[in-house]
Amino acid sequence: MDALQRPVVLILGAGAVGLSLAGRLLSVATVYAACRPAHAGAIRERGLVMEGIWGNTTHGGLACVTGPDEVPPAVDFVIITAKGTDTRAICEEYAGQLRDRPVASLQNGIGNEEIIARYAGTVIGGTVTTNFSVVGSGHVRVASESAPMRLGVWSGDERALDELIGIIRSAGISVEADGDIRSGKWAKALLNIAVNPICALLAAPVGAAADENVRETVAGLIRETFAVAGAEGVHLPWASAGDYLAHLFTVQVPDFAAVYPSMYYDLQRGRRTEIDLLNGYVVRIGERHGIETPYNRCIAGLVRYAEAHPEPS
Repeated sequence: MDALQRPVVLILGAGAVGLSLAGRLLSVATVYAACRPAHAGAIRERGLVMEGIWGNTTHGGLACVTGPDEVPPAVDFVIITAKGTDTRAICEEYAGQLRDRPVASLQNGIGNEEIIARYAGTVIGGTVTTNFSVVGSGHVRVASESAPMRLGVWSGDERALDELIGIIRSAGISVEADGDIRSGKWAKALLNIAVNPICALLAAPVGAAADENVRETVAGLIRETFAVAGAEGVHLPWASAGDYLAHLFTVQVPDFAAVYPSMYYDLQRGRRTEIDLLNGYVVRIGERHGIETPYNRCIAGLVRYAEAHPEPS
């Protein structure tokens, strides 16, 4: 990348996260965003509308694309913000743009980077705890930010990580390097593994996970996940499943008690969930190591059944 030129960034699967990131990066980079036609039409007509802690403004200059033929050849970085259920499809569609370029994943769940690595030489994993939402077509809100974005090399060239962090930081986004991004991805997924599928199946907010009738199932999910993570060589921030469960029930569940998880809304709207990048992933990796995961297997199966048999609206 020529230091005298603005870097060119392609964001794939740009919804709330991707469009918000695109809006900030426009001050320091040329940005292309692959997004839904409704977003693309609104942005082309009046610009990208942003509100919240990242500023209240309308950004012009964002180039929306609806297919790989609309992407210029001189892309320096690709950032994937698509839902995990779409990772493989979007990598297939934009395989030519991913090849020989650094690709970063800012997605929920575990396993996206493994898919991306089949298409790109350098893969950067990331976690983000900022609260993004879509207000309407081409209109996003950034409500809160509980910690800096964290990025780390999953595979490939370390120099690409430094360059990408520099670009994101110059746009005014809080970001830090993570020397063990695998641990970071697993740690962030623990809350979703523990409460998302159960609360989605119960059609209840996160606070339901603390109910005495539910707690043992939550504990079983986490004990199995810690066993699988340990077999994978993943070093989690908590020394044991019990330590994390104490944190879950005293900090995380109370903090999000009134919130319905995203998986609940997926089931309500008849959409595929990310169960195979959460509990289903724990089951698959457990099988690889000969570790039994009956709690995760049961919950993943129930969610898949709910996906296949949506309730009438």
